[in-house]
Amino acid sequence: MNRLVFDIETVPDVELGRRVLGLDGLADAQVAKAMYSARRQESGSDFLPLEQHKVVAISCVLRSREQLKVWSLGELDSGEAELITRFFDGIEKYTPDLVSWNGSGFDLPVLHYRALKAGVRAPRYWETGDEDTTFRYNNYLSRYHWRHLDLMDVLASFQGRARASLADMAALLGLPGKLGFSGAEVWDAVLAGRLETVRNYCETDVLNTYLVLLRFELFRGRLDQAEYQHELVRLRELLRASPAAHHQQFLQAWESAI
Repeated sequence: MNRLVFDIETVPDVELGRRVLGLDGLADAQVAKAMYSARRQESGSDFLPLEQHKVVAISCVLRSREQLKVWSLGELDSGEAELITRFFDGIEKYTPDLVSWNGSGFDLPVLHYRALKAGVRAPRYWETGDEDTTFRYNNYLSRYHWRHLDLMDVLASFQGRARASLADMAALLGLPGKLGFSGAEVWDAVLAGRLETVRNYCETDVLNTYLVLLRFELFRGRLDQAEYQHELVRLRELLRASPAAHHQQFLQAWESAI
């Protein structure tokens, strides 16, 4: 079985903001500020509507029978359309089970809107049993199916008031958590040309999510204690062998908490 844990990072779609708000000629930072202001006036919150989020990073942990891998899709100069195309192409080719933290509430709806904009084709993702009957009772779209497991939603028993943030869950379980960077800093980092920092941060989020998944698999009996410990050792070995500084930082924080 292929399991793909994923997370996205987004920034304001300032091109859309210019068109919607009539802000031709303003710099990106000024347009984003106006978008946040308009949203606050409309809803009391500056969290932008999901279609106004532009995807700048998609990071993944893949656990298959043969391998364990963590990476970010595309390259630093890859555009949004390429990142989204790569994500859905992976689903088309491998049909992995997806795992996320709040993917149903944020990541996947954003990807839907942005995939429409990019002209992406993803028939496997949208399959519900018409072409492949195995999807009739287990597809990516149903909230209560397992082909996409939104850990935040499931652990909260599908109750909004019971939800926890990934940062709070990491603290509860003694995981590394955010490592000095947060989603609130993504836009400023992108403006400053620090997209690699954003991609690295996204990877640490999927690593945290993967560790929550392993604990959940132990909880629901899909792993026994020996299998669970084996998966932890395998992840430590992967990180230990990685030349990436953020992987070493994650490993050090994780081992310090054990």
